[in-house]
Amino acid sequence: MKKQDFIFIVCIVVFFLPFFLSEQVFRIYDTFNKEHGMVMSFLKFAVLATLGESIGLRIRNGVYNKKGFGLIPRAIVWGFLGLTIKMSFVIFATGTPQFLAYLGFKKAVVAMEGSFSPLKLLVAFSISAAMNLIYAPVMMTFHKITDTHILNNGGTLKGFFKPIHFGEIMGTMNWRVQWNFVFKKTIPFFWIPAHTITFLLPSHYQVLFAAVLGIVLGVLLATASLKSEK
Repeated sequence: MKKQDFIFIVCIVVFFLPFFLSEQVFRIYDTFNKEHGMVMSFLKFAVLATLGESIGLRIRNGVYNKKGFGLIPRAIVWGFLGLTIKMSFVIFATGTPQFLAYLGFKKAVVAMEGSFSPLKLLVAFSISAAMNLIYAPVMMTFHKITDTHILNNGGTLKGFFKPIHFGEIMGTMNWRVQWNFVFKKTIPFFWIPAHTITFLLPSHYQVLFAAVLGIVLGVLLATASLKSEK
């Protein structure tokens, strides 16, 4: 373990430790999260998913940040994506059980409010599948476009606010990687099962689980981005 890894780990431990040692700190966080869900979604993904991208960079290049990487612009993008992710959670967690009830599974809505059961597992899986098959590909592609835009402008904050040339970037994207890795592998084999668990958990555990997934999400998409450069 190098010195930078030790410092990185210490900083992470110091940041999260109060939430585990102090019930009051966790209660304040939990209350604020319930009352200001969108604000917390922005902050969580801005911090945690960007952290995941830094870890992905460390895996390949041996550093957590470098010139041109654009740590701050990436955090802004992830904060925005966090808002859309929270929106998708609300939409699909509400709409999918209603749709299942429309198809004949009359107890689908009630099942999510009760204890674990085969029906609740089916509904949680359906919510996760619908969200990841409909929303996730759009979000992941948008992330790839903004990631490329950041790199093309040297990772600077000023360059980040230049107009994004969506058509040009999409024309140069490595769609083979985007399909074979991001869509074809991470969605069915990781995200659908992971979010099935998310929707089965009590709300106070979903917050912690979503935080962990935010880091994993950054690592996976950063890895895909790095693969496309080869």
